[in-house]
Amino acid sequence: MSAKAVIERMYVDFNARRIDDVLELLHGDVDWPNGWEGGRVHGIPAVRDYWIRQWAAINPSVVPVAINDNGGGRVTVRVHQVVKDLGGKVLGDEELDHIYEMRDGLIRSMEIRK
Repeated sequence: MSAKAVIERMYVDFNARRIDDVLELLHGDVDWPNGWEGGRVHGIPAVRDYWIRQWAAINPSVVPVAINDNGGGRVTVRVHQVVKDLGGKVLGDEELDHIYEMRDGLIRSMEIRK
C-alpha cells in the first residue's frame, strides 16, 4: 500500500472510531502527538489509551484536504479538523498540517503544525 493510501485509510478509520484498524497502520515504535492534552505518546498501547481518553471526552473529525508525498518517507497532509463536545457543540474548526514519517510502509510519527 502506498503512503498516500495508508494515510487516507487512517483518516477514514479514525473518523469511524475503528481504533484497531487505525492501530494496524502504525509502526510498533510510533511517536504520536497528544494534541488534546499536550506532549507526545510513544508506542501503540499509549496511542490506543490516548484515543480512548480523547473520544470519551470530545468528538474530533479530521478530513484530509490535500496530501503531498514529500519523498524520503515524509508526507504532509492538510486537514480540516472539527472538534465537538459530546453534546455536539463545536469547540474548534480549523485547517492545519499533519506531517508524517513513514517506515516499513507504516506510520512511524506524526506532528501537528498550525
